[in-house]
Amino acid sequence: MMAPELLPPVRVLMGPGPSDIHPRVLDALGRGTVGHLDPYYLKIMDDLQQMLRALFRTENRMTFAVSGTGSAGMEAAVVNLLEPGDSMVVCVNGVFGGRMADVAQRAGARVTQVERPWGEVFTPQDLVEVLERVRPKVVGIVMAETSTGAWQPLEAISQVVHDAGALLLVDAVTSLGGVPVEVDAWKIDVIYSGTQKCLSCPPGLAPVSFNQRALDTIQARKSKVQSWYLDVSLLASYWGQERVYHHTGPINMSYALYEALRVIHEEGLEACWARHARNHRALKAGLAAIGIDYAAQEGHQLPMLNAVRIPQGVDDAKVRTGLLQRFGIEIGGGLGAFKGKVWRVGLMGYGARPANVLLFLSALEQLLGEQDYRFQSGAAIAAANASYLGDKS
Repeated sequence: MMAPELLPPVRVLMGPGPSDIHPRVLDALGRGTVGHLDPYYLKIMDDLQQMLRALFRTENRMTFAVSGTGSAGMEAAVVNLLEPGDSMVVCVNGVFGGRMADVAQRAGARVTQVERPWGEVFTPQDLVEVLERVRPKVVGIVMAETSTGAWQPLEAISQVVHDAGALLLVDAVTSLGGVPVEVDAWKIDVIYSGTQKCLSCPPGLAPVSFNQRALDTIQARKSKVQSWYLDVSLLASYWGQERVYHHTGPINMSYALYEALRVIHEEGLEACWARHARNHRALKAGLAAIGIDYAAQEGHQLPMLNAVRIPQGVDDAKVRTGLLQRFGIEIGGGLGAFKGKVWRVGLMGYGARPANVLLFLSALEQLLGEQDYRFQSGAAIAAANASYLGDKS
């Protein structure tokens, strides 16, 4: 039996990821495939590394893209640093901190979880006692918690982690490209991200960066990394000057990431961050005008992942289904402790633009009105437009 023709629906992706893909990136994805050791592809790899270093704001030699999604980046970071019996402290204030702890436990580490309520962020004081007591090899923290919309400051956390003699491992899956990520300035030892969020690229690659301190730790291991595929010492020979065959790289996904990074660097990192912030402020103003507030701690709300509280009496699933089926807009529901309590509205990469903000607010007003939720009709659009008119940043 012949399967039906592939005709995916046209969506406006405003959920927690994947995000809308830039047209130039889609075009790059369809370019002619070459071999994974072809001189042309090897040059693409070199240029990818240079552009990733600029994006991460680092000089780290070992900066590259793992063949896999952001979760593969997480696994690569954890299993290379940790051996069975090693101690790790993981900061958990949402789903993805919990996932990092799970990965570390599977690697045989002794994991201590430090927890904050969902939507809140960690302070250095939250870690001082446990770092002194546990003396971990690695401390893991999520910079942009996709399940809660919380934006974690890192600079002061980095200081206390290194004062305790530990390595700092950072999840930047949602933050990279949307807000400042300063690997060298903040002394981040290992960081990983994903292509499908603020990079406006399909899911399938995980940018990572390891500093020399982390690489020295990996070289000093007493046991082999449990994953052959994700072993950084092997990948170093593939991404380094030796070009020793390791695996068949995803050629066309590399093209896509290459073009996505070109788009970001053409815009300029600071301009890109400012665009995400400007659209976030307009969305926040529009939602506030109809009585919808944010779940994350004030002052620590991500611009690219807006976790907002579902108004009392409003049917969560009915709104999300209406957005998808009637307006072609995808947003995310809540996870874990926030299930049924929040909507997660993404403004990531190419999706962070006024057309999406205004389309979403207009559709949301219509759907809320049908559920007899009381608000002033048109208030969300008016407030968002006022924000754009008054926002010169």
